[in-house]
Amino acid sequence: MWLETDGNRLPYWPSTTEGATHRMRTSGAETTTSNGHRPAVWVVWGAAVLVYLFGVTQRTSLGAAGLDAADRFGIDPGTLSLFVFLQISVYAAGQIPAGMMVDRYGPRVMLLVGGLLLGLGQGLLAFATTLPLALGARVLVGAGDAVAFSSAMVLVARWFPARRVPVATQVTTIVGQLGQVLSALPLLLLLHAAGWSTAFTVAAGASVVSAVVAAALVRNGPVGWHPPRPAPARELVRQVGEVWRRPGTRLGFFGHLGTQFSMMTFSLLWGLPYLVSAQGVEPLVAGALMTLLVIASVVVGPLVGVLTARHPMRRSWILLGVIGLTAGTWTVVLALPGPAPTWLLVVLVVVLAVGGPASVVGFDIARTTNPGGNLAVAQGMVNIAGYSASVVVLMVMGAVLTATGGFTAEGFRTAWLVQYPVWAFAVVGILVTRRKARRVAGEAGPDGGTSGPARRRESPSAPRRRDARRAVEPAGRLVGRSERTA
Repeated sequence: MWLETDGNRLPYWPSTTEGATHRMRTSGAETTTSNGHRPAVWVVWGAAVLVYLFGVTQRTSLGAAGLDAADRFGIDPGTLSLFVFLQISVYAAGQIPAGMMVDRYGPRVMLLVGGLLLGLGQGLLAFATTLPLALGARVLVGAGDAVAFSSAMVLVARWFPARRVPVATQVTTIVGQLGQVLSALPLLLLLHAAGWSTAFTVAAGASVVSAVVAAALVRNGPVGWHPPRPAPARELVRQVGEVWRRPGTRLGFFGHLGTQFSMMTFSLLWGLPYLVSAQGVEPLVAGALMTLLVIASVVVGPLVGVLTARHPMRRSWILLGVIGLTAGTWTVVLALPGPAPTWLLVVLVVVLAVGGPASVVGFDIARTTNPGGNLAVAQGMVNIAGYSASVVVLMVMGAVLTATGGFTAEGFRTAWLVQYPVWAFAVVGILVTRRKARRVAGEAGPDGGTSGPARRRESPSAPRRRDARRAVEPAGRLVGRSERTA
């Protein structure tokens, strides 16, 4: 059924309780919706996530088909890593422009644009026979992927109540990561059964269909939501600088950087060749381990979301703990003189899977420390971190593998050591920006102002009353003071 509002037709589910109203809080607005005409948030969310899901499929398709791509184009490991390097570089560089376009034109239009770019890129790759054409196809995939992700994240913040946004964000990324399952098994099976062109043509068609579905079902906000006034270009540039100067944005940036890149490097390109060539695992078993990575993320994601929502003051500790766990597990695997036992490879995959949901904590920190009008830009900045690190590690690993003789056990053992300096850089960044973020939060009084002498005259019970009250964020969203710190 449909609801006519503000000249638009919105999908909705009629409620059995007439006349009751609910307050819907989003990151940038607070609206009142009636149970009699409740917007179908899950329809809007599902259509947006469908574009994102197929975006992840296209993003990770070369990770599953890496060996086939090397044979098709006659390239070595270093050149193969160039495919993913170019795609992820475009994805990372496109985060801020994509966020600015989503904030300006709305997620509905940009989901359509992103889905069509993804379909065009994979369609071009399906029939590419030369390296330059194939690289151009991956550029289109990276651009479409960036737009789809930013659009989906903004819709979550607008449509879901604030207290549910951390879990809803985790579920969104989890469902999106199921696209990796589609590339690890169905796409790989179709590739071997029907050939390269057929497999990538089918993948391209899936993204085009999802873009059309999103254009038909997605709306930029719930009933009563009004878009912010578009800012001029000069103002947008100034806002980007302001977003970066907020310590919470930088804390989310370093947290995302340290938790995501190892999982992304493994899943995007080097995981399956490492399991097959260095660990001696059968290709189908390796594919099953890659699928386990996604399944483990599905299981862990909601748990991380609940922890984030219930313990906002401990979000940085979640990030640091996951970085330590990931680095420790890799140390054990790489220290073994020969192939790791199967159970240890399973442990490695599960630990890597935790990195995906943990990196989403960075988005939550950015969400609670930035105005709603800058939300897409802030989350885009955070998202740049993990993918930029992934690009660097992917390329350096490719160079190391080429220099050490290709896909060998010793070559991979040396190549994976590239991760350790990145982890160290992320940990230092988290510790430094966390201190600044907590200082800024501590200076804010219950009205969002700067604390001063008036706070020293409070009665002993005042801190409890102050913490019980909700502070108004610059976004206009009501959140508890503890949610602003990490």
